[in-house]
Amino acid sequence: MEFFKLNKTITEYTYIIIGATIVALAYNIFFLPARLAAGGISGISTILFELYHLSPSLVQLVINIPIFVIGWIALGNDFSWKTLVGTFWVPFMIYLTEDIPLVVTNPFLGALYGGILLGIGLGIVYKGNGSTGGTAAIAQIVKKFTGISSGYSQFIVDGLVVTASVIVFNLELTLFALLAIYISGKAIDFVQLRTSTAKLSLIITDEEEKVQSLIQNHLDRGLTKVRSIGGYTNKDKTMILCVTQQQEAVQLKKQLQKEAPTTFVIFIDASEIMGRGFSLEKYYGQKL
Repeated sequence: MEFFKLNKTITEYTYIIIGATIVALAYNIFFLPARLAAGGISGISTILFELYHLSPSLVQLVINIPIFVIGWIALGNDFSWKTLVGTFWVPFMIYLTEDIPLVVTNPFLGALYGGILLGIGLGIVYKGNGSTGGTAAIAQIVKKFTGISSGYSQFIVDGLVVTASVIVFNLELTLFALLAIYISGKAIDFVQLRTSTAKLSLIITDEEEKVQSLIQNHLDRGLTKVRSIGGYTNKDKTMILCVTQQQEAVQLKKQLQKEAPTTFVIFIDASEIMGRGFSLEKYYGQKL
């Protein structure tokens, strides 16, 4: 059990470091060169860079330190070491990649591809149960003491940053920054919920034992059986629920067409699977 906990912890920290690195690249390649203050602490650093040529990595580090300390005091254990890693890895990577030769100055391309890359990075961080601090941390603090939802409070903070960018830049760049925020939100959802290749198979059959044997012997997967009644025939049937990887679903389809062609089957995309064989090892202590 300790091994699996350690493996899970290492995986989550790896997600956070990879995701935070992608976030930093999105900033240096797209947002800063295109002058897009797309909300959050990064947006503030973009504005200050435009006005005073202050180092974005230094600005983000300086702003994140008091936010992190206040969050740790206010929220206690809710601010984990993962938050610490995500919060300070982003400005560190922004500093390391600040002279990267790959830059995009077109605001539309910056908003489009920068938003996608930012969303991918944040989505990976969130999959590791981490955070990059900044406005997300502020939102958690505001939620605790005011009762305002974290999503709404984060929207307020990001909105203030984007509004301020109108004064520094212009309305057109501000609208592109809003577009980047919207795109990044969609990309986060995609990474968190749509990257799984798993399939949920709903199998309604009269040949319960045969289908169960196909799943257990050919795919080595578990299943759940639900007693049901056919709406047309009013006869007792069995609905079998089975989650498989995509390639396994293809094999299952072929086996069912061959061995139980009258079986009614529905294959559904499964956005995220938690449990043995997916988020956990397939076997733990069982005799094989």
